[in-house]
Amino acid sequence: MKKTLLATLLLTAFAAHADNPKFDPQRLSQHVKVLASDEFEGRGPNTAGETKTVNYLVEQFKAAGLQPGGDLVKGQRSWTQEVPLGRFEIKGPVALSVSDGKTTEKYAQGEQMAVRAAMNGKKVVDFKNAPLVFVGYGVTAPERKWDDFKGVDLKGKLAVVLINDPDFETGSGDFGGKAMTYYGRWTYKYEELARRGALGTIIVHETAPASYGWATVKNSNTNVMYDIVRKDPTKSHAPMEAWIQRDAIVDLFKKAGLDFDAAKKQAQTRDFKPVELKGITLSAHYAVDAQVIKSQNVAALVKGTERPDETVIYSGHWDHLGIGLPDAKGDKIYNGAVDNGTGMAALLELARAYAKAPAPKRSVAFLAVTAEEKGLLGSEYYASNPLYPLAKTVGVINMDALGVQGPARDFTISGSAKLDLLDLLVAKAKARNQAYAPDPKPEAGHFFRSDHFPFAKAGVPAVSFGSGEDWVDGGTAAGKAEEEKYVTDHYHQPSDEWKAEWPFTGLASDLELLYGLGRDLAESKQWPNWGSDSEFRAVRDKSASQRK
Repeated sequence: MKKTLLATLLLTAFAAHADNPKFDPQRLSQHVKVLASDEFEGRGPNTAGETKTVNYLVEQFKAAGLQPGGDLVKGQRSWTQEVPLGRFEIKGPVALSVSDGKTTEKYAQGEQMAVRAAMNGKKVVDFKNAPLVFVGYGVTAPERKWDDFKGVDLKGKLAVVLINDPDFETGSGDFGGKAMTYYGRWTYKYEELARRGALGTIIVHETAPASYGWATVKNSNTNVMYDIVRKDPTKSHAPMEAWIQRDAIVDLFKKAGLDFDAAKKQAQTRDFKPVELKGITLSAHYAVDAQVIKSQNVAALVKGTERPDETVIYSGHWDHLGIGLPDAKGDKIYNGAVDNGTGMAALLELARAYAKAPAPKRSVAFLAVTAEEKGLLGSEYYASNPLYPLAKTVGVINMDALGVQGPARDFTISGSAKLDLLDLLVAKAKARNQAYAPDPKPEAGHFFRSDHFPFAKAGVPAVSFGSGEDWVDGGTAAGKAEEEKYVTDHYHQPSDEWKAEWPFTGLASDLELLYGLGRDLAESKQWPNWGSDSEFRAVRDKSASQRK
């Protein structure tokens, strides 16, 4: 069915839902205030903060009148889905030093380099004088006839790799121009170099191609790490995974008789070949505490009256970074008010609205997932172990780091994917005089950084909603300034705290839009799909026979 026809049918058929419920900004503010309070300790998985967070979410879902939607226990749904995770924490000091054969310089954890706790199952990372090899962007893309490795053997060597894609700086080429592909994500680079047997992966941090500053890298990578439990973790994780400051790597290139900028420019071409930093070695020693822990996704349900086995999902992550390195003021609690207290407030109030309204024909699930900040692990686990069959999951509407200010004339989504779900959202917004603004920073790879992505990989139509920047009060100048200020000063930092002056009126308005979209889907018999040229279309189409 053509996208315009699908949108028209849904909007026409469910005009009765045009008068969506209103959402209370003060209720939204209160949820964020509670979840982002110091009492919740930054909502780290497997901490007292998790227990408080899960209890709060369950209490709110119960009070709203929803049904539990989690694991089946003795034939009855519970409120949670158990998520086993590997937990990895560096114990004791991190000893790092680089040598050019003449002099040795010590690096400090979180300063020149940010070293992650090893997730390959080893208790100790210990090596001396490992050689460094620059592997460009670290991309193997046969469909683009691109190979940065040219057969080089990386065993026993540390791979130095650039963040983002080869055409990020030029804006044109084989990797979507400014828009990031999955090859540009740090997760891909760590995985690819582990597959190639590298001793370690060291990603060069540059603010523009990373889309965030060093403070974010430091705060996100020097605390406790998590991963899904893997049969052979060495296939996904090299012994060392780290980031390095640009100035530090420029200095090492210079000591090796190389020009970093020239090497980076060469890496933007197919002809690039790996370059060893001759004479430069790195030594490291640190201990790692590795455990298997259990975290929780929280799930609530409004059961459908006619087709309860068909499910619309609203999702968002409840976790943040927990307690980590102190900032300049000595604050160690990463409260995560915007990221993602706002998404949880939205999820709870949407659930409340559905519970008050007549039950829809399809079921609607409200899923609060764990460990997003550790690599989308809660949603990754759900996609591999779904509570409700993915083939009959109509679509996923994810909410992550939403606006706390006044209403906007527009909205956005993470990334630039083509799918019917977006077309429906655009049509719904148009009826409200609200425009769609494509992701303003596709080079940041937001599509791969939110909990809709594991669903997308599994073929389920999924979007991650983003608040607009064209504010009714102040226009795009005010909206963009606020966004830039947040990313620079507060994102993944202890200062992401609730503020009493936040009005939340914009989020309250946006929830009317998201309620309307989900409600239309829940009353419909239609099955939105990915665009015909989407990489996720084939996966979805394989399960077409399971949908009526």
